[in-house]
Amino acid sequence: MACSVHAQNAPTQSDWGGAGLWQTPTARMADEGEVAFTADRTSPYTRYNFTLQPLPWLEGVFRYVDISNIPYGPESLSGTQSLKDKSIDAKVRLWQESRYLPAFAVGIRDLGGTGLFSSEYFVANKRFGPVDASLGLAWGYMGARGDIGNPFDIISDKFSVRPTGTLGSGGEISGNRYFRGPTALFGGISYQTPWQPLILKLEYEGNNYKHEPHDDNQQQRTPVNVGAVYRLNRNIDVSLAFERGTTAMFGFTLHTNLAQDTGPAKLLDPPPPVRAQTPPTQSPEQVDWATVSKDLRSNAGIEVSKITRRDSEIVVTGEQKRYFYPAKGVGRTARVLDNQLGPDIDWFTVVDTQAGMPMVATSVHRQRFDDLLDYNIDLQSFRRSVEQDTPLPQHEEVLYQATPKKFDGGLALNYSQSLGGPNAFILYQVSADYDADYHFTPNLWWSGDVSANLLNNYDKFTYDAPSELPRVRTYIREYLTSSTITMPVFQLTTTQRLDTDLYGMAYAGMLESMFGGAGGEVLYRPMGERWAIGADVNWVKQRGFDQGFTFRDYHVVTGQVTGYFDLGYKDVTLKLSAGRYLAGDWGTTIDISRKFSNGVQIGAYATFTNVSAAQFGEGSFDKGIYVSIPFDLILPGSHVRSANILWEPLLRDGGARLDKRYNLYDLTSDRDSDLFQDNLKMITE
Repeated sequence: MACSVHAQNAPTQSDWGGAGLWQTPTARMADEGEVAFTADRTSPYTRYNFTLQPLPWLEGVFRYVDISNIPYGPESLSGTQSLKDKSIDAKVRLWQESRYLPAFAVGIRDLGGTGLFSSEYFVANKRFGPVDASLGLAWGYMGARGDIGNPFDIISDKFSVRPTGTLGSGGEISGNRYFRGPTALFGGISYQTPWQPLILKLEYEGNNYKHEPHDDNQQQRTPVNVGAVYRLNRNIDVSLAFERGTTAMFGFTLHTNLAQDTGPAKLLDPPPPVRAQTPPTQSPEQVDWATVSKDLRSNAGIEVSKITRRDSEIVVTGEQKRYFYPAKGVGRTARVLDNQLGPDIDWFTVVDTQAGMPMVATSVHRQRFDDLLDYNIDLQSFRRSVEQDTPLPQHEEVLYQATPKKFDGGLALNYSQSLGGPNAFILYQVSADYDADYHFTPNLWWSGDVSANLLNNYDKFTYDAPSELPRVRTYIREYLTSSTITMPVFQLTTTQRLDTDLYGMAYAGMLESMFGGAGGEVLYRPMGERWAIGADVNWVKQRGFDQGFTFRDYHVVTGQVTGYFDLGYKDVTLKLSAGRYLAGDWGTTIDISRKFSNGVQIGAYATFTNVSAAQFGEGSFDKGIYVSIPFDLILPGSHVRSANILWEPLLRDGGARLDKRYNLYDLTSDRDSDLFQDNLKMITE
């Protein structure tokens, strides 16, 4: 019932993605964490939109538009494929609706693409019972009717004329277009009918379709569009409309809220340990710690390296292998120990390690934990007794020392794809990948990947993008098509905790599919602080196209200094990197992301170097959008890793970074206690 109510209150998506009517946006915003995929067809346009709501006041959309009656390029290159245009939108709500004031937002459509559909707008929304009314002012594509003058003319005459033509290479931020040229009003209403699944929408749009891209003008009998949205359930909307007075529109939307998702029931997890009916009386010296270590691995997910005693405290040191949420592993560890130890032990501590390096020590008071399990205290009272500290050497009695596990490996299917290229809209590959690690010591190990191609359509991949830089990424076709069996990674890695808050790593070998070499990284990350700083430097050489042990002639020294800053607002993290990139260019990468309490992360990055937009080529600069979703929110069994989705509009040589398998900031993520504290309730699961 709660999901049903939420679905009715969530704003519907426009034809262009984002909260809106049909062709026009509204000032409404979805709940933070909402994501939506919309596909719709209004001849000659088919739009595929992906909408993200990383913050309550910020909406982002990226899309592909298929223009079915315009060819992509020469038939010798693209065959019969129609033109695909990619673009990015952003909308910012300036203030929310109040009793007397409407919600008000400003946005830009197609802000970083070729500019075929570029538009800027202001829009306001006010709700009157079941009716939500919007009114806005648009420039560019949405305001192509141009039936009113530009209000910004009072500032300068330059606002009266909008530069014509596309942005050429794409990806440019063309500030000389914004809010310029003639304008038009738009608006409409959304009506929530008494039948909850049905919403009716009526709009007046500001485009007259007489200035369409590539002179592909369309007939418009009326600027009024009308239609309905039927909400099948919380996650699926179906839309049908009549637009321009001439054309039917059909579309559907798949949407969910990643921030509010708790995942499916963990039916494949072992049940938590049941408390012994008779309180144990054993001293730590009487416990079979080898058996306890096995129980901790199977139930608490900890690969134990050692178990020690400090007076009335038992310390378990090891690496979490099963549970994404640290509190869950700590709670199960406490239950296992509670069933083994007599009353002379008061504290249970888990020292989490990653790559052989101690990260954080989490201590739970035994009696307070028992009180929580017995419902004698609430979670907030228990929270005050939990401690998280930097692991430091202390005098302790070793009760158990594990024999390190040497070899670990696994087979998995992998799917990868490339969207929007001239040879085909989707190029894909399905492969079987075997991933293996061999540990010589906890801090020194070998990693290797072998990938076998099972199915792909890369036989269509014939296009080599032009480049005025060393081809460090645009040889992608050769790397994907030269061999059926490849070896993306074959490297030796060593790590070391250099000081209390200082970590180091060195590595050598085949570091990624296109480059091999050697390098190192250091990171200073104080425990519990909202900042860190690190640096890496690498000498790398371009690998042979078959991804074996051969090399090509090109080599370069690359690396960056990176600062990580938690801005203290809704777990937004800013990463600033400066240094040298794979093509020898120098510059800066700006990466900003939002991490929700359940571990889902949404972010975007852009890299600007001393390579000009003309040298860089199509796209003008390197950029991308990414989403990371814990497998724990997808699978019926707990999993420590995440599914990572990256959308890069174009793969070019400028601003290219080494795709390292490991980085210290991710390895030391447990030193940020937010994930533990935000999910402390899982300590009883």
